[in-house]
Amino acid sequence: MSDLILPDAQIHHGHTARIVLVVMDGLGGLPLPATGLTELETAETPNLDALAERSSLGVLDPVARGITPGSGPGHLSLFGYDPTRYVIGRGALSALGVGIDLQPGDLAARLNLATFDADGRVADRRAGRPSDDEARRVVDRVIAGLRQPEGHEVRLVHEKEHRVVLLIRGEGLRAELTDTDPLETGVPDVPCEATDPGSELSASLVRDFLAQAREILADEPKLNGFLARGFAAFERIPTLEERFGLDGVALAKYPMYRGVARLVGMEVPGVPGSAEETVAMYEEHGPAHGFSFLHFKDTDTRGHDGDFHGKVAAIEEVDALVPRILATEPDVLIVTGDHSTPATYKEHSWHAVPVLLASRWSRPTDAAFGESSCRLGDLGRFHGTELMSLALAHAGRLIKFGA
Repeated sequence: MSDLILPDAQIHHGHTARIVLVVMDGLGGLPLPATGLTELETAETPNLDALAERSSLGVLDPVARGITPGSGPGHLSLFGYDPTRYVIGRGALSALGVGIDLQPGDLAARLNLATFDADGRVADRRAGRPSDDEARRVVDRVIAGLRQPEGHEVRLVHEKEHRVVLLIRGEGLRAELTDTDPLETGVPDVPCEATDPGSELSASLVRDFLAQAREILADEPKLNGFLARGFAAFERIPTLEERFGLDGVALAKYPMYRGVARLVGMEVPGVPGSAEETVAMYEEHGPAHGFSFLHFKDTDTRGHDGDFHGKVAAIEEVDALVPRILATEPDVLIVTGDHSTPATYKEHSWHAVPVLLASRWSRPTDAAFGESSCRLGDLGRFHGTELMSLALAHAGRLIKFGA
C-alpha cells in the first residue's frame, strides 16, 4: 500500500466541514469463548449502536493483513500516512509528546528508570514503577551531575512514572543503535552498539551517558540506572495542513499519542486527566479546528491486562460521552482503534479494526457497532491510510478528480 497522496487540485481548501476522529486504543477484540462475543459486542453501547444505524461501517488494517502494528504506526495510518514509509522511532514520538521541539538530526530515545543489583544485573526493568515525584527527583539529580560531551547537548525530560526521554543534539547523529533493555531480569543490560558505521558517534555518546547516570545514582537503592530503547533520529514530515488542508487539534492523556499528533502538525492544547476531561477539552478547543483527534487509552490497557470485562467497561465509558461529542455537530464523526488488543490475547494483534463513519452521506448497513456488523458494512475491509480520504470525501473537502 502506497502513502495516501491526494493531488493539490483535489483538496477543496475553501471548505470548513469538521472531522472528528475518536480512537479507542486497541479497540478490536476476539470473542469470549463462553459467549461468542468480543468486548465491543459485549459492551452496552446504546449511543454507538444508535449512531451505527445511520453510519457506514467497515474494518481496517493499519499496516497490512497479518501485520501487528505498534501504536505509532497505527496512528500514522489513521492520519493518512503510510507507516512503512514514515518509520518514526518511539523515542521521537515520546520527545514530541513531552513538549520537546525537535530539530532535524536530533537523536531521541525512551528510557526506563531501572534497578540494578550490586553485580550490575537488571533486578527490575521499571524500578518498581516509581511515583512521578520520585522519578523526577532522580532525573533532576542526573541532570545536575551530568558532564556534557564536547560539541553535543544531552537533555533528560521525565515522561511518566519510570519513563524518561533522552535527547542528544549536535552534528553527526544517527539512530541505527541497539536497545540496552535485555527484556528480562537477572542479566546485565545490553551494551548500546551501532548497527552501521554512521551511528558509532551516537553509540559512544549513549554509552557515556548511561555510565554517568549509573555513577551518579550509585547510592540510590532502587532508581539507580537507565535502560534505553526506541532510538530515533528526527526528520520533519509533511503536516496535515500541507497534505490535506486540515488544521488539527489533539486531545490525549498519554505523551506518545500527543507526540504522533504533533509530528503531523496538530495543536496540543493541554493534557486531559481522564476520558471525561478529554471530551471537555474537545468541547472547548475542537469546534475551532477542521480536524479533532480524541484518544482514549483504557481500552488498550485493559486488553493488555487480559481484563475482558475491564475493557468492556472502558468501551462503555466512551459510549456514555458520545452524545457530548455529537452535540458539537461535527460533519464527520469516525470511531475506531489504532490496532486490536484482544483481552484473550493480551497483546497487540493483527486482527482488523472495526470502523464507524457517520455523516449525512453515510450508507447504513446495521444497527450495532461491533466486529461482526462492521465486517458486513459498506466500507468493506480497507487499508488504514484510506480512512483519511474517506473522511475528507464525506466532509465535502475533496472535489472530483479529472474531467
